[in-house]
Amino acid sequence: MTDDRQDIGLAGERVAEDWLVARGWTVLARRFRSGHRDLDLVVRQGGQVAFVEVKARRGAAYGSPIEAVGWRKRRELARSAAVWIDRHGRAGDAYRFDVIGVLLSGASAQVEHIAHAFDVPPRA
Repeated sequence: MTDDRQDIGLAGERVAEDWLVARGWTVLARRFRSGHRDLDLVVRQGGQVAFVEVKARRGAAYGSPIEAVGWRKRRELARSAAVWIDRHGRAGDAYRFDVIGVLLSGASAQVEHIAHAFDVPPRA
């Protein structure tokens, strides 16, 4: 089952990446690792950098994929984003967290994009 879930996740990330690129975003990083955590996609459009969490499912039986991003996941994403910013951030950039839900059905996919899905916590 793990391989199937991983395959679904990778397929969802490819769909989300293609969807974002088609809308003018440039991919800066895929699966950026920070310890045991990762950021699925880091994308830029002008001076805006978005850390994108992608959730993919084969159907909506268990709810929207976007609902799977709870407070623990948000905390992990914020920690990974802080590492990315320390290593790659540029003065003047604005940062945000987006969530993309992908429902896969055969050869088609439905994409739901939530821009500014949650706030970047202030850094100490």
